[in-house]
Amino acid sequence: MRLQNNFAAGAGAVAGWQRLKRGITLGLLLGLGMAAPWSWAEDPGITSNTIRIGATFPLEGDFKVYGQAMKRGMDAALAEQTVHKRRIEFIAINDFYNPIEAVKAANQLIEKGIFAMVNSFGSPTTKAVLPLLAEKKVPAFGFYTGAAFTGPGDVLNFRASYAKEVESVVDAALAAGVKPAEVCAYAQNDAYGMAGIQGFRAALAKQAGTEQIVAKVDQILNMQGDNPERNNIGPVGVYPRDTVNARPGYLSLKKWEADTGNRCRLVATTAVYDPAATFMGYVRSKGENWVLSTPSPAAGDRLAALLRDYKIQNKVIATQIVPPPDSSLPVVAEARKALGGNLDYVSLESYIVGKLFLAILQAIDGPLTRENFLKAARRQPYDIGGIRVDFTNDNQGSDFVLLTLLQGDTFTVIEPSAVGKLFTQ
Repeated sequence: MRLQNNFAAGAGAVAGWQRLKRGITLGLLLGLGMAAPWSWAEDPGITSNTIRIGATFPLEGDFKVYGQAMKRGMDAALAEQTVHKRRIEFIAINDFYNPIEAVKAANQLIEKGIFAMVNSFGSPTTKAVLPLLAEKKVPAFGFYTGAAFTGPGDVLNFRASYAKEVESVVDAALAAGVKPAEVCAYAQNDAYGMAGIQGFRAALAKQAGTEQIVAKVDQILNMQGDNPERNNIGPVGVYPRDTVNARPGYLSLKKWEADTGNRCRLVATTAVYDPAATFMGYVRSKGENWVLSTPSPAAGDRLAALLRDYKIQNKVIATQIVPPPDSSLPVVAEARKALGGNLDYVSLESYIVGKLFLAILQAIDGPLTRENFLKAARRQPYDIGGIRVDFTNDNQGSDFVLLTLLQGDTFTVIEPSAVGKLFTQ
């Protein structure tokens, strides 16, 4: 009887222990369920102590001047920063400014698990990568492209578009009395160059009596394929990407002059450094007194140095999409301190993009998910040390364009009203 009672007691204890275990297990499961929105819901690239992001840059090869400056700017912006008790891990992979290599590099970053692609370089590379990012639901944030991509996928552009940069210069020339038929363009024959031609078109379309010119530009813009024959159609000359041969594009502009009886007084270029400088040197060697312009990817000290070799020291306008490196704005002063002698327009832009990314992360409500990041970006404007960025109405954060003029060996800031003087010299 005692044995039976002991057994019964033991059995009861075992049953009680099993009930306790079930209760503990249930409690743990419920506890984990309660925590799920804050842990399981977090997206790739988020760990307990890091937020991993990535970019593809031309860190080697002919375009490394861009990639290396951009990486310096991002590294400086993210150094020793934490958001929601997590440090930022930034991985940059070389893509040589080549669309095929950019897709390979983007795949590597996605395999590593990244929260977002931030500040990658180039319009043709971006165009190639965006479908992959859209498929994997990876946001594209603050890429160095002014092609004003709206998709596919979630795209947030910081910089003013190349179209806006070119349009600003052409507007200033037209306001100074240059006739629409006297405005011409020279561009890289790809997505980057055609983005500039869009701005060229926009400026012309605002003028009365330009329907025939605009139709020619539309014909050029609507051509499809890789490096289509866009020369000898209208007021536009082009050169193939990754080349510096200026002659075909120059002859295209001379044909336009001959066909219309007008001369090009302004040639708005959309090129990168070496092709831009080569074209400018070539046309000056031919005795052309054209005023020349360039958007931000081929502007600043490096272009001035290249033009020095061609003995060009005037009549070149360059646009920028951030304030000058000697600006007194707080974010620029902060970048000067962080980057020292490495501060230029390119590294400054990347620094601002990095700071903007941090500000949006910090503003996230709830778990660190891509969806919540995008909501935070679009919820309110942001002031990044004196620079206003606003995604509340569209995916274009800034439309700021700064005009600078080559004076001797340097580019100095000018007002649009000063452009008119160039056409009286």
